[in-house]
Amino acid sequence: MSDSLVVCEVDPELTEKLRKFRFRKETDNAAIIMKVDKDRQMVVLEEEFQNISPEELKMELPERQPRFVVYSYKYVHDDGRVSYPLCFIFSSPVGCKPEQQMMYAGSKNRLVQTAELTKVQAGPGLQSVRERWCGSWVSGKRD
Repeated sequence: MSDSLVVCEVDPELTEKLRKFRFRKETDNAAIIMKVDKDRQMVVLEEEFQNISPEELKMELPERQPRFVVYSYKYVHDDGRVSYPLCFIFSSPVGCKPEQQMMYAGSKNRLVQTAELTKVQAGPGLQSVRERWCGSWVSGKRD
């Protein structure tokens, strides 16, 4: 049932920004932070970052409000290959208002489909986001 629930649409400008981000040529870590605009009932761009580590990204997110993040980073595989995976992170910290949690949870699937993402992490916050976690997530080796 939650697959069909759509609370907020995705802003067309954000959709285009996500498409360009997905095919970016830069090799630094980057992130797009998105929020729900309650008045417009739409997921919109909040901020964009270049050359940002997972630790720095954690510091940029609000402590008591949900956010969506698309994070691109350099990952070196065990065999030496380099890839730049995109990870979708849904941060919903403890203490959020229930109405906010519902709006974000109901909008997540539409956003993931719009951005055409396959790596999705949902959780109470970004406590576990770090370089090692991202790499283990991509390789399938979870810790």
